Amino acid sequence: MQAEAGPGADSLPERSPSRTTLRNETLLVLALSLGASGVSALISFVGSVTKPGGLKDQAATLNASAAPGRPWLDLAWQLFGITTALVPVALVAHFLLREGAGLRALGFDRTRPWFDLGRGAAVAAVIGSSGIAFYLTMRGLGFNLTVVPEALPEVWWKYPVLILSALQNSIVEEVIVLAYLLRRLDQLGWSPGAAMAGSSLLRGSYHLYQGIGGFIGNMVMGVVFVYLYRRWGRVGPLVVAHTLLDIGAFVGYALLAGRVDWLPTA
Repeated sequence: MQAEAGPGADSLPERSPSRTTLRNETLLVLALSLGASGVSALISFVGSVTKPGGLKDQAATLNASAAPGRPWLDLAWQLFGITTALVPVALVAHFLLREGAGLRALGFDRTRPWFDLGRGAAVAAVIGSSGIAFYLTMRGLGFNLTVVPEALPEVWWKYPVLILSALQNSIVEEVIVLAYLLRRLDQLGWSPGAAMAGSSLLRGSYHLYQGIGGFIGNMVMGVVFVYLYRRWGRVGPLVVAHTLLDIGAFVGYALLAGRVDWLPTA
């Protein structure tokens, strides 16, 4: 006769996470991702404003070489960095699956691809043009560092890595700081206005390394993205929009830097 399995032998009892669990989980996710980036950006900003000279005479470099002169090792480091940056998103997916939801609850799936692509492209077109003008104005006024979107060597993998970097940035930011954070703040009883402010301030904080302009511009973008996410109920279009914006910045800089007069370079 087969012995009867004891309670919980095959599965754990299901129950909704407590408010304390949800709060601690959210803080841990942020501490492993963009919350930590916000602290790092603040320290970087303090270093920039206390350094002799104006902000526009300093540079904030993204997508730099990790192993100059060693292209294959450099590629390995680039792919490692992109992959590991996505781990907090996998952690978010795990927590949502625990609730029986998954990333589909945030609208990050393939159920409405044309909706996501169309709306995302439209948002990117509007924000991209105004964003460039705002950056140039703030830099001209001395409120922003010179942003160098890429400083990779001229190797065959340069543009694929820049595109992957743009995709990684958009997934991490929009899934965590937009969709996941708003879901958790709603569950914790925050009002819609307070949740919008929290998400937008966090988005601005981890861009503070670029200067006051980077902080304000991304905070405003955060308000727009929260509004659109609430309206559409999907983060997919905003991941598309952010990806297109970053591809435009990274690849556009690589193609235009030193070739046009209006684009500042370090």
